[in-house]
Amino acid sequence: MNLVIPKPSSLMGKIKLETIDSHTLFKFTDDLQLRMEELLEKKKAELLTLAEVAELEAIGELDRIFTHINAMLLTQN
Repeated sequence: MNLVIPKPSSLMGKIKLETIDSHTLFKFTDDLQLRMEELLEKKKAELLTLAEVAELEAIGELDRIFTHINAMLLTQN
């Protein structure tokens, strides 16, 4: 079986810009946020498939990237 590991860049279409307290920040779309929460719940229950582990890792990497970018944007203002 060949496991296709998703790249974080494949999820770029699921990122939106949102203005919060006059700051424009990168946020996950509602469906990506929900998917991440579903995967985290399955992880807690130890029910993730190998494909879901890879998907969660890709989402987590994207989350770390945008958390860092958002922090940089906030410190510039």
